[in-house]
Amino acid sequence: MTTIHQDDLIQSVADALQFISYYHPIDFVEAVHEAWQREESKPAKDAMSQILINSRLCAEGHRPICQDTGIVTVFVKVGMDIQWQGDMTPADMINEGVRQAYLHPDNKLRASILADPAGARRNTKDNTPAVIHTEIVAGDKIEVDIAAKGGGSENKSKMAMLNPSDSIVDWVVNTVPTMGAGWCPPGMLGIGVGGTAEKAAVLAKQVLMDPIDIHELRARGPANRLEELRLEIFEKVNALGIGAQGLGGLTTVLDVKMSDYPTHAASLPVCMIPNCAATRHAHFVLDGSGPSLQTPPALSDWPEITWDVGPTARTVNLDTLTHDEVQSWKPGETLLLNGTMLTGRDAAHKRIKDLVEKGEPLPDGLDLKGKLIYYVGPVDAVRDEVVGPAGPTTSTRMDKFTDMMLEHTGLLGMVGKAERGPSGVEAIKKHKSVYLMAVGGAAYLVSRAITASRIVAFEDLGMEAIHEFVVKDMPVTVAVDSLGEAVHQTGPAIWKQKIASGEVQPVYFK
Repeated sequence: MTTIHQDDLIQSVADALQFISYYHPIDFVEAVHEAWQREESKPAKDAMSQILINSRLCAEGHRPICQDTGIVTVFVKVGMDIQWQGDMTPADMINEGVRQAYLHPDNKLRASILADPAGARRNTKDNTPAVIHTEIVAGDKIEVDIAAKGGGSENKSKMAMLNPSDSIVDWVVNTVPTMGAGWCPPGMLGIGVGGTAEKAAVLAKQVLMDPIDIHELRARGPANRLEELRLEIFEKVNALGIGAQGLGGLTTVLDVKMSDYPTHAASLPVCMIPNCAATRHAHFVLDGSGPSLQTPPALSDWPEITWDVGPTARTVNLDTLTHDEVQSWKPGETLLLNGTMLTGRDAAHKRIKDLVEKGEPLPDGLDLKGKLIYYVGPVDAVRDEVVGPAGPTTSTRMDKFTDMMLEHTGLLGMVGKAERGPSGVEAIKKHKSVYLMAVGGAAYLVSRAITASRIVAFEDLGMEAIHEFVVKDMPVTVAVDSLGEAVHQTGPAIWKQKIASGEVQPVYFK
């Protein structure tokens, strides 16, 4: 009989969550690097450059890869031949580990978890509770798989109850384009097949913990039907030409992971969950000998990548920006932003909308006229930082506010992540505004361009408060211009055609 001390589980969970906040799995780094080496689309290659540079900076500085430090998901296998020493339940132990990790003073992580989700949506302040799946198994050990899953990729999860005769491959290939780029490709697809609706979802989430091995599978050949499906889906999804950050290119997915479970004769449940460019997961085992702590990788495991915006990048002074200047920007153009911008996410937009509808003024000190707004909820600063990691959030969530903001606040444009939906593009075109894209998955790199930060409104919203940032040479891409041309539509269409014609070949690694 093995005795597991509650502090060992608490400490192991806290250590794993801190570890994965700043260390990518090395297999992921290697896969992105291989894709970067073979990428022929310049915008996609630039995006992957920033992801790889950001990854190394985070490993060096022990700061989060992404400002969205995720909702914690834990899979626990508890051996039947163990006993606990302590007065907490396993769930309480895990949540205490989460609490300690997210409140760590040297690397405080963003608290994103809201209680009462259909009501007041109050932040729990410490990112608890985790989503915990517990299984009782044979043996005298505890095995734990733990992940921190960002909302941008989690929101793109898809589920279908297919007919038994339907094609899983067709469903996946038809569904991936509907996910847009808010899940921050390149990443992985986790696909669960069978069981019941909820079992398929759990399978999809759990299989994302597996290492990237699609290149090894291609080399040896499939041994069963699931492996055949993995290879077919991998090739057909990359042939869509979506590319890194949805800008068009050769690599959309780095791997396709699949798991199945017996199901009812009348059913074929399928769930697909993407992992983003901030893939974060770890594994540990407790055997009674003490806590299980992660082993840091060597910095030499990261490739030496440099990225230069090039001589064609346009330097922009945000403090003298005019409507005419905004209208001169072209789709796909790289800009270096300098000066002051404001931030705002869902909750702040909702408050501004309520004030506008009531005919009430904006709070003192909040003036959006002639400004850009950056869709971001930064991590709290530590040590001598101006601000913590501050990458963009998914912009389509703000589409329903875009026309109102442009109509009533004097806002000139927006900065965010991934594509805009039809209503957002139409509002941008109507008001001759602009939408700029920063790279998702490069939050620490972006934060280094921020030289000053202060809260100007809605401080009670925490990370969703409106900040004023002063930025220096913050790189962005013109994603929707004042005429409504959107690179997230044109880019993938061009690369899909190039792949279909045989002009280029998707990246299939070794």
